[in-house]
Amino acid sequence: MAGSASCTKDIFVYQEVKPDKIYNSAIAMKTQIIIKAGGRTFGGTLADSPTAGAFRAMLPLEISMTELNANEKFYRLSKNLPVNPAVPPIIQNGDLMLFGSNTLVLFYKTFSTSYSYTRIGRINDASELAEVLGSDNITIRFELP
Repeated sequence: MAGSASCTKDIFVYQEVKPDKIYNSAIAMKTQIIIKAGGRTFGGTLADSPTAGAFRAMLPLEISMTELNANEKFYRLSKNLPVNPAVPPIIQNGDLMLFGSNTLVLFYKTFSTSYSYTRIGRINDASELAEVLGSDNITIRFELP
């Protein structure tokens, strides 16, 4: 369940955020991809954007992603991709983003951020992603179906 939380004077308020309202819902998602990690296979969807198109052209891609901040895995790509950065209102578990022009980031936790990212896509069902990715570096394969 996506949402945001705030705490004021020991009163915890949770507000549900529907997935269609999350981070630039105007971006159409269309190209399906497969993400393999930790012996598991996840379905994903790429955004309809130049960044996602450039990433798609790199597939298949098997990379060793580095753990960072107990909420993401990242990898520096060998080439720059087109960018259109924005600060998302919230990072969602399963978001696949580009930081700068060449750092691929796969988020496995939901949280707020002040950093700018360019959306590449997302994992369709990321409910078990954190468990599968764990807290260490991991090899992940991105491919087309």
